[in-house]
Amino acid sequence: MTAVARLRAGLRPAIAGALCAALMLAQAARAQGGAPPAAERIETAPVVIDGETLFRLRGISSYPARQRAEAVAARIRAIARDASVPPSALRAVEAGDRSNIVAGERPVVSVFDLDARMEDTDSHQALAMVYREAIARAVARHREERGAPYLRSQAIHAAIVFGVMLVVLFALRLLFRWSANALERRVQSRLKDLEAKSFRILSAGELASALQGGLRTVHFLLGFVLVYAGVCYALGLFPWTRRLARRSADLVIDPLATMWIGLVDALPGLVFIALLAVITAYILKLVRLFFAGVARGTIRPKGFDQDWSWPTYRLLRLAVIAFAVVLAYPYIPGSSTEAFKGVSLFLGLLMSLGAASMVANSLAGYALIYRRAFKVGDRIKVGEVTGDVVAMRQQVTHLRTPKNEEVTIPSAAILGSHVVNYSSLAREQGLILHTTVGIGYETPWRQVEAMLIEAAGRTQGLLRDPPPFVLQKSLGDFCITYEINVYTDHPQQMNALYSALHRNILDVFNEYRVQIMTPAYEGDPEKPKVVAKADWFTPPASK
Repeated sequence: MTAVARLRAGLRPAIAGALCAALMLAQAARAQGGAPPAAERIETAPVVIDGETLFRLRGISSYPARQRAEAVAARIRAIARDASVPPSALRAVEAGDRSNIVAGERPVVSVFDLDARMEDTDSHQALAMVYREAIARAVARHREERGAPYLRSQAIHAAIVFGVMLVVLFALRLLFRWSANALERRVQSRLKDLEAKSFRILSAGELASALQGGLRTVHFLLGFVLVYAGVCYALGLFPWTRRLARRSADLVIDPLATMWIGLVDALPGLVFIALLAVITAYILKLVRLFFAGVARGTIRPKGFDQDWSWPTYRLLRLAVIAFAVVLAYPYIPGSSTEAFKGVSLFLGLLMSLGAASMVANSLAGYALIYRRAFKVGDRIKVGEVTGDVVAMRQQVTHLRTPKNEEVTIPSAAILGSHVVNYSSLAREQGLILHTTVGIGYETPWRQVEAMLIEAAGRTQGLLRDPPPFVLQKSLGDFCITYEINVYTDHPQQMNALYSALHRNILDVFNEYRVQIMTPAYEGDPEKPKVVAKADWFTPPASK
């Protein structure tokens, strides 16, 4: 076979593919232009000889396209194997609404008007001439490719291809071995520095192993592509294996082509998403700068609390991102497919079932922030838990109790409970600490109030202004209940202040020999139940 003939044989698949693509484009154009629905449902099948598609044939319900195409291909192969039938014996015979292509007296294929309309051809006679030329070329090629000269030249060609492939594989092996050694020498010292900068999360050996693994992966991929391409090319040289070569190549080329076409189709949407992401990022940056100014106090919106700045920023950021996602959703590749919708529905169902408490706590967290019930540093009481607020998060609030215990309370639980804030008014008006004592009726109430006021005066850490005051809570059966009320602006010290106040009350009442009747009273004792001052520091007590 001459070089021109080989070039022509090599161009035939490309020409056939171009013709098929043109026919497909024509069909698509007709469909967009209002082609009848019946035309869109026409099923066709290719007539394939030695891996080459000659043309496509339609079918009917009683004679499907695949069956018709296989029958025509079998007739063409039978004619090609019969050396007594020259390609020039092929001719088109008119028979009313069809043209019958025959080889001598042997029928090959009938071309109808419907076939011509499907191929967008003027008449079945013109289409029959195209089919006859394609069949004649296929018969000539079939006979030529099974001749000894062609097979011998293709075998030599395949041997050369495999020889070149082995040489290239050997060169690649040497190249990657040299690259691995050079890389190890060049970066060995730098790997030590990188190991130190990564705080020894990765050792130098692990980093070197990762680089070597990357080189081996590239080497394997290049070798695989080379071997795959060489084998497919060699199989395509022979008529018996050409179809296998085409199918093997399609296993790799078709997915890549599909991905490329999908990428090209999705490119405008991806550009829109990228621009939307940039615009959204700048908007969020401006919003953050504004609320940062509010948090610092340089920007003071009227009626807007400074503590609301970052929670409001997070809410607004969520709203902006959600709006951007809604705008970008139609442009996401595959967003209109049923699979994408199914995954979205599944994720939404998981969120609705598994994140109900998380959403409730998030909303409760924002409600607590905007209600200004407390802030970090306040001493509060939630239910039975009393402690200082050390952290306010969206989902939970962290309290540190006076026993140095950290208690985590969900925001929804706080929102559903009553909260006592000891610090909110203590800064300006003072927190009132109070305790009660029961004193008998024989003790003048003026003396009791004076002793309680004196005990409060001895207690360090209490405010002198406003002054302490006493309330007579009740007139009981056996005693009068007095309540001493004192002010402090340090609610975190309330336990220590209570303890000091109680100690001073005991001391003052002992000094004045007044018996405290609580918690119970049955009768007047012979001697008052008081502690003499000389016994205040009885061992092991010390002054």
